[in-house]
Amino acid sequence: MKRFFFPLRSVAVLRAHRQARAQEIFAAAVHAYVQAEEVQSRVVTQQRTLAELIATGRRATFSAADEISFWGAYRSACAEQVIAECAVIEARETMEKRRAEYLEAHRAVKVIEQLEQKARVDYRRASERTAQNELDELAGLYRARRIAATTRFS
Repeated sequence: MKRFFFPLRSVAVLRAHRQARAQEIFAAAVHAYVQAEEVQSRVVTQQRTLAELIATGRRATFSAADEISFWGAYRSACAEQVIAECAVIEARETMEKRRAEYLEAHRAVKVIEQLEQKARVDYRRASERTAQNELDELAGLYRARRIAATTRFS
């Protein structure tokens, strides 16, 4: 019996490469998202610290010059927070898009794998059927020889 050959092997290889590339791109997008969240966390912590510093400074003594400089720093921290939130939202959207691309590539690979498994099952059945036919033919030949041998000597 000839060896199993899957005619879509080259397609499977290409899809596997596409899947690996999509997985790498998705991993990079996840990494960018995590970094954006870390930056946002730092900015929020910095903003809260500054707000607490302003609140504790007001309890002691009030200085207009200090208030103005703190207020400017606080507004700057708020602006950074908005920028960081936008970056997180953008990174999340990119990550979701890359996830969808990876899942599509993964499904394409799975389809080819299922086709290959089905082709292997069909090949195995055909080879077993061929082997059984050969055994049946041999058994028929042996039976015919035996009958011929007993009828010759009787």
